Amino acid sequence: MNAPNASQIIVIPARRAHSNHAEVARTIGIDIIAGRYGEGAKLPGDAELTLLFGVSRPVLRESVKTLVAKGLLSTKARVGTVVRGRAEWNMFDPDVLAWHLDAGIDKRFLRDLSEIRLAVEPRAAALAAERRTEEELDVLRQAVSRMKTEPGASDGFAEADLTLHVGVATASGNPFMRSIGAVIEAALRASFVLSAPGSAREHDIAVAAHERIVEAIADQDSEAAAAAMMNVIFNGLRRHGAAG
Repeated sequence: MNAPNASQIIVIPARRAHSNHAEVARTIGIDIIAGRYGEGAKLPGDAELTLLFGVSRPVLRESVKTLVAKGLLSTKARVGTVVRGRAEWNMFDPDVLAWHLDAGIDKRFLRDLSEIRLAVEPRAAALAAERRTEEELDVLRQAVSRMKTEPGASDGFAEADLTLHVGVATASGNPFMRSIGAVIEAALRASFVLSAPGSAREHDIAVAAHERIVEAIADQDSEAAAAAMMNVIFNGLRRHGAAG
């Protein structure tokens, strides 16, 4: 799989909303994330938006409340509804993550995701080496076994990759780390699809790198497990061209 260049945006459709206000919130949220409403921009007035979406004012206001709660918008008297800076967005909100996938994830998103992974996953691997059960170790070994048999660019390879990383978070015994893995699961799956090894050689390298994580956890070698996890994350960055 070719790595995306600096301007390429990969769109991964997410689930559809199930109510009028949720669908309006989703549409505006995607527009904000895609940059159609820039940071600090003022949204059109209620009359224009209700006409645009074909909804009532109460539905529109509920949608705006949703986006305010997620950190994307602020509302002020005599100012209106304004897009907040990206640093204020709740990136751990499942909807905000899903809207990023709908809007199209780029190198910045992939780099930001890798940075939070580097902050959490090596430590999770180290803890897993200390605390894992035999059952949890079996999950990790099965994930590596599936990675060996699945083509690198397949959904099956990405799913096995995800199973391994979520399994490491679970084996850490820290519920916060497991929760982070669950929250960003969709983004991780997208990242693994984009960074999938495109050649037989890359496939073997990726599998061997993941196998080293599992071996270190099995050997209860915390330092080796953390180092192996860091190596896997950096290799993924390199493959989808978001490093640096």
